[in-house]
Amino acid sequence: MRRLYRSQTNKKIAGICGGIGEMLDVDPTLIRLLAIVALFATGFFPLFFGYIIAMFLVPIGSQPASAGSAGPSSASSAEPDTRS
Repeated sequence: MRRLYRSQTNKKIAGICGGIGEMLDVDPTLIRLLAIVALFATGFFPLFFGYIIAMFLVPIGSQPASAGSAGPSSASSAEPDTRS
């Protein structure tokens, strides 16, 4: 089971909707649109306060590894280059 973390890559305000989208494997934009609809449907304050509380309770997720990290084609590879 995947855990909910605040997203560091799909972040607009605090990363809550991005984190929900990543956890459910859904586009975060869809989660944001549903949140806006729910925000107006509930009279603004319940969802707004829920978001503020989630900003403090939901932990921040780790940064994903960059594409340029040490891999087989990295210059710092442990194997010597034997190509001529």
